[in-house]
Amino acid sequence: MKLGPLSVGLFGALVALAELDHLAFGGLPVMVGKANADDKGKAVRAPTVPPARDPAAAVAEEYEFARRQCTREAFELFIARHGDDPLAEQARAELKRLSR
Repeated sequence: MKLGPLSVGLFGALVALAELDHLAFGGLPVMVGKANADDKGKAVRAPTVPPARDPAAAVAEEYEFARRQCTREAFELFIARHGDDPLAEQARAELKRLSR
């Protein structure tokens, strides 16, 4: 089967359009470069994940919150959540003091 000039032209256009999303050299998609650049085309650093919070600090904040509330419910909740923490002993002492 012999291809006519129209068929060859259409095939060439199809191949050219299929290659538009790649760079001429290196073969990387154009979108990769755009994804790593700001509006002016400059490379942007990826956002970093903040460091994990210190669990002991979070427990201490919860204890201080319970102490400020100064209610049985607040201390009981703290003890239920952090029963094996050293601050739980202080919470138990506060709870006994409230019971008097």
